[in-house]
Amino acid sequence: MKVKIGGYPNRLICNIHSNHMNKKYGYIDWPDNQDYEDHVLEAIDDGIQSVYNVFNWIWFDRRTQKVKVRIDRWDTWSMDHTLAPIILPMLVQLKETKHGAPMVDMKDVPKELRATKKQLDAYGKNGDVDPKHFERWDWIMDEMIWAFEQKNRDHWEEDYYGPYIESEDKRELFGRFEWTDDEGRKKHQERMSNGFRLFGKYYENLWD
Repeated sequence: MKVKIGGYPNRLICNIHSNHMNKKYGYIDWPDNQDYEDHVLEAIDDGIQSVYNVFNWIWFDRRTQKVKVRIDRWDTWSMDHTLAPIILPMLVQLKETKHGAPMVDMKDVPKELRATKKQLDAYGKNGDVDPKHFERWDWIMDEMIWAFEQKNRDHWEEDYYGPYIESEDKRELFGRFEWTDDEGRKKHQERMSNGFRLFGKYYENLWD
């Protein structure tokens, strides 16, 4: 496999007015009634942006993101293992750099992270999210990351193996491993499967 994905196409954008307003008033509370200086900088910004837009139309808006993917025959022999080392570092980086969190189903997280409908409605009236909103998404992402970490371990099941038992039967050339924690192995697999389920369910929410 060989994958090469270029950056997203950029556009020329003038930020003179927005930078001035953010520095003067903060990133959220811009006043409705701006003073003379604010209006002058806004007019200058509009003039420069109109020139930029010509160049954007001629060049930047016609560019597309370059994506080249080559798949070899062996990449699909065990496709789940092929994709795991690619997905894992992307999930880790996304968790470190994300700037928001989507709504998640309460049934997908532990009880201590859930909010009642009454609580959600109370916070929603003011356009706010409940105190556990971001913690729920962090928990979902941690479960995805853990699942792909395990997929990248070729022999995670050995955590639940017992000692190697030599065969006493001369007709058998090899011995065998005994399960010492079959229940633990099943719970491990169930958690992995749930992490992959969450990955599929929230796939379209994997954005920064």
